[in-house]
Amino acid sequence: MKKSALLAAPALALAAVTLPATAATAAESWSFQAELAPVNNSTAAGSAVVDVTGQEATVTVEVAGAPALFQGAPYPHAQHIHIGGQGVCAPPSADADGDGAVSSMEGQPWTGGIGTSLTTSGDTSPASAVAIDRFPAGEAYTYQRTFPVDGATLAALQSGTAVVNVHGADPAALSAEAQAKANPMAPALPLASDIPIACGVLAPAQMAMPEGPADTGVETAAAGSDARGLAGAAVLGMLALGGAAVGLRRRAAGGR
Repeated sequence: MKKSALLAAPALALAAVTLPATAATAAESWSFQAELAPVNNSTAAGSAVVDVTGQEATVTVEVAGAPALFQGAPYPHAQHIHIGGQGVCAPPSADADGDGAVSSMEGQPWTGGIGTSLTTSGDTSPASAVAIDRFPAGEAYTYQRTFPVDGATLAALQSGTAVVNVHGADPAALSAEAQAKANPMAPALPLASDIPIACGVLAPAQMAMPEGPADTGVETAAAGSDARGLAGAAVLGMLALGGAAVGLRRRAAGGR
């Protein structure tokens, strides 16, 4: 056997040992769920699921019991993922001005500000917080959309402090004082369009690795057995090749 072949074989064996560790580069996935409960004396309720893979999120929101009409048209219900607060839905005691309803602004110390606008198309940043032509509408709806998730929202999801708010109260269900107020983020709209009607905290549901386990440094029993088997085979192969090399050298020396 040529010297070059003897040198190449152990290198190939070492590559076989390291291959499982370097191949585990699949994107991580997470799932988060929230039960949306009525707030501000509404009848709206539902659920929200956020599935994240790498830098993309698929968000599914189901709502029923929301106000159906607004000024004779299907009522658009703004919906957002709130971040940067305490990670809880605002309690009735958050009604700082005493008008009988907890507005989005009053609820921010609990829910945080808007991290993601769950629009039906286009931009999903806080800049689309009141893009009423790009939110689902009506008494009941199912919303699903996939879009890139920003780092701040992902961090809030992973820490369990992300909150989903669905907005758009029935003006007739508000006090006269609240009915007379405007939406602070869109003064052309009444305060009712800002009032949350359903809220839930997005809790981590599970962690999955759809393309295989990531390289965490912790082996499962099966993966560990396979890795140890490959390593053992490679080591035995290198020992055998080393022995063959010694034998060849001895025969070569004896032939001189």
